[in-house]
Amino acid sequence: MKTALIFGCNGQDGSLLSRSLLKKGYKVIGLSRSNIKPSTNHLKLGIHDNIVRVEGNICEFETIASLIETHHPEEIYNLAGQSSVGESFRKPIETINSIVNGTINILEVIKKTSYSGKVFFAGSGEIFGNTQTPADLNHKQRPLSPYAIAKQTSFNLVKTYREINKLNCCTGVLFNHESHLRGEFFVTKKIINTAKAISKNKNSKLKLGNIDVIRDWGWAPEYVEAMQMMLNTEASNDQIICTGSPISLKIFISKVFSYYNLDWQEYIQIDKKFFRPNEIKQSFGNPEQIYNDLGWKAKVNFDSMIDKIINSSLD
Repeated sequence: MKTALIFGCNGQDGSLLSRSLLKKGYKVIGLSRSNIKPSTNHLKLGIHDNIVRVEGNICEFETIASLIETHHPEEIYNLAGQSSVGESFRKPIETINSIVNGTINILEVIKKTSYSGKVFFAGSGEIFGNTQTPADLNHKQRPLSPYAIAKQTSFNLVKTYREINKLNCCTGVLFNHESHLRGEFFVTKKIINTAKAISKNKNSKLKLGNIDVIRDWGWAPEYVEAMQMMLNTEASNDQIICTGSPISLKIFISKVFSYYNLDWQEYIQIDKKFFRPNEIKQSFGNPEQIYNDLGWKAKVNFDSMIDKIINSSLD
């Protein structure tokens, strides 16, 4: 039986990854900052009792070293850190610390303990800023938020340690990916929850910021499969994980409200206070390399993704 160690096991990606690995027969060790309450996502997926959950701080060297020495994981996935771009403007110190310090700590541990397994780090398409053409790994990086700066630093640290110290580590540069496990503060979850509420009480309204932004939307359960494929190949290469299809938030809103037979324009109010200080107008990636290298390609299209999220939420 293989063992996987997951940092950030309670979030959307960590929970979906845990479920996927458990189905494949892995023993899953999950590190979280708090081990007191059961993870809501784990309960939703029915995997709470199957994960060995450990409480600890990803920035503590001894904690990470002890986990590796105790459990001898063949694979490590770092999905931890403050994950909201919007929140990063309000909590820049927490965001930088959780992502950058977490990354450098893991890298130092695996270097000094001579860890021989493979390590995946979750990156973000936010590092590229606005993209007029689909971003590949050679695309110019222009981060526009504390979150993006932290992810760019993490990306460069992983690359440096891989090249200089010959570590088996890589970064998956993830563009937007959604599921019914998204946190309540994410705009996609707000839109779906509000549309559902309005279908029952048409007096409700939803205030949003810039709805003309364009993103590369994917189905999260597919993206955690790409993470695993990156570690189950001989070479340790960074990859762009995306669909390659740019679609506006306005279309996302329209599709969701149409599901409930509602005209979104009657219920959406644009409020300038929700505009980000430095908004990315368009962000989408180029999935060509990961398809050529690993054969991975996003199969769930935009409409199916929304349908899956809504139905999962209803369930």
